Amino acid sequence: MPFDVRDFPGAPPEDRAAGYRGRRLVAVWLFGVAFMVLVMIVLGGVTRLTGSGLSIMEWDPFSGALPPMSRAEWQRLYQLYQQIPQYALVNQGFGLAGFKQIFWLEWSHRLWGRLIGLAFLGPLIWFWATGRVERRLRPWLVLLFVLGGLQGAVGWFMVASGFFPDTTAVSPYRLVIHLALALVLYVALLWTGLTVLRPTPSGSSAGRLLHRLAWLCCGLVGVTMLAGGFVAGTHAGFSYNTFPLMEGQLVPSAYDQLQPFWRNLTENLAAVQFDHRLLATLSVLATACTLVVAFASRPPSAVRLAALALGCVALVQYLLGVATLLSVVQIDLAVLHQTVAALLLTSAIVLLHTTRPARTVPRR
Repeated sequence: MPFDVRDFPGAPPEDRAAGYRGRRLVAVWLFGVAFMVLVMIVLGGVTRLTGSGLSIMEWDPFSGALPPMSRAEWQRLYQLYQQIPQYALVNQGFGLAGFKQIFWLEWSHRLWGRLIGLAFLGPLIWFWATGRVERRLRPWLVLLFVLGGLQGAVGWFMVASGFFPDTTAVSPYRLVIHLALALVLYVALLWTGLTVLRPTPSGSSAGRLLHRLAWLCCGLVGVTMLAGGFVAGTHAGFSYNTFPLMEGQLVPSAYDQLQPFWRNLTENLAAVQFDHRLLATLSVLATACTLVVAFASRPPSAVRLAALALGCVALVQYLLGVATLLSVVQIDLAVLHQTVAALLLTSAIVLLHTTRPARTVPRR
């Protein structure tokens, strides 16, 4: 990892002092911001499930932090919303009260993003000024702040796609880009916090094997979540609401109905849902293998605990996915499914970090 920065034996004295004095405080800060990003991902899922994401027609990074303060302002925003296809095709006539319900969800989502920026920048300035962040970590943290700001622009880029003629939802491609960047930010914050807290790897031969399996689990879980983004973006979860078969077949007959073939992977409801199911199943199998190896090879207790947590969360997530499908995407189940997906990714990252192999510090 490019931000695995804590080589205390070879670091300058001032960096070692900064690490020993402040690394726990810095780690708590990073974990707190990571948690806020996780909440942001869940809030984004709620806005999508309730169709609230298109309720705010303007992107005002600063003045938009304040909600409407007068009835005239509410009416102005409602009139703007009445101009987009979602209102005419889905919500026509639901009145100002109905508009307020979807508005508050989207406004809260955007406000939370602004709060994340403040929660990151304020402490960063203080930690930097007091020498609690070592020099090699500073450029990485600045990059994370820039990426966080970029996420806001990408979010608006996604929302704007829902204003096109005859469109009632955002582009699935832009939705997945927005989700992917959020996951990158979350993983980067989590990994950096873990590295600051435990800078010295303690891998073993068994740990190296588990480390490879942890990489596999992280990859599968990440790809499965992005595939879930296409399920959400195309509303594929409202079709083929049976399990384990789809219309009585393991592989639906409509899997390859679009040409060229690659379009099926992102636009064909049958293929999009089948791929998500397949990736989820492979993720569970990978976590099961990881759990078996963890207990058979007798690694340190921290590794076994991380592997056990990964296996348990994977099982719960798989069952939630099935329940969400069979319920025809009941909102509370769908939100819980998205939340546990983030926790599953967290478990995989923790295992990956716990099993990372020790690095040899060159002698001077």
